[in-house]
Amino acid sequence: MRYKYTTIAYNVITEKRIQLTEDSSHTVAIPSINVTYHSRHGAVQESTHVYIEAGLLYFINHNNIAVDEAIHLLEIGFGTGLNAVLSLQQALKYNKKITYQTTEPFPLSSPEILKLNYKKFIHSAIAEYFYAMHTCNWNEPVALHSLFSFYKTKTTAEQFRSTQPFHIIYFDAFDPLAQPLLWTEAIFKNMFTLLHNKGILVTYCSKGSVQRAMKAAGFSIEKLKGPPGKREILRARKL
Repeated sequence: MRYKYTTIAYNVITEKRIQLTEDSSHTVAIPSINVTYHSRHGAVQESTHVYIEAGLLYFINHNNIAVDEAIHLLEIGFGTGLNAVLSLQQALKYNKKITYQTTEPFPLSSPEILKLNYKKFIHSAIAEYFYAMHTCNWNEPVALHSLFSFYKTKTTAEQFRSTQPFHIIYFDAFDPLAQPLLWTEAIFKNMFTLLHNKGILVTYCSKGSVQRAMKAAGFSIEKLKGPPGKREILRARKL
């Protein structure tokens, strides 16, 4: 669950714990405010279902992407880096070029990163790239692989700007009850302008208020079956 969270509280919290989820993959928990970065029902399971299958693979399967054409992908909320490394794995598997840009105002520390057990869930050949994502310079493009260019920005979703339009947005902010300002019509209007025509945005949150904000911003909404522990997720499309 992603609730009972405020930006002010996060700024003063120092204790975070690495915690197992039901699929044996790790998430990061903040015990004092009962927050986790991923679903307690399964971190890898959730990321794969919401962002890889409903987002990246859906886009690849429904668009004729030329071999030399890059898929431009934006992630709101880098967090543990799980969505990013799973996307890299798919880029190599399907031989697709991806330029991956992500935002994160509060990055994890090196000791926290080293404790995460995601290398058990990804191909051993790309484990080194996971740590490179966390340790590379901010606000600087990094060619992690010939198929995967990576760029991380230490900023909030509200402050993020880009002249590069994106094909896919992974919207992985905390729950609207926790961060209501990140789920408003204004935010989704900004996301809408950042997308190519026929681009998609995927998120784990399917609340009615979020759907209404997305529709007001211009998106066409599709409700999809959620991962374990979640009834529905959303895929929004810019038509």
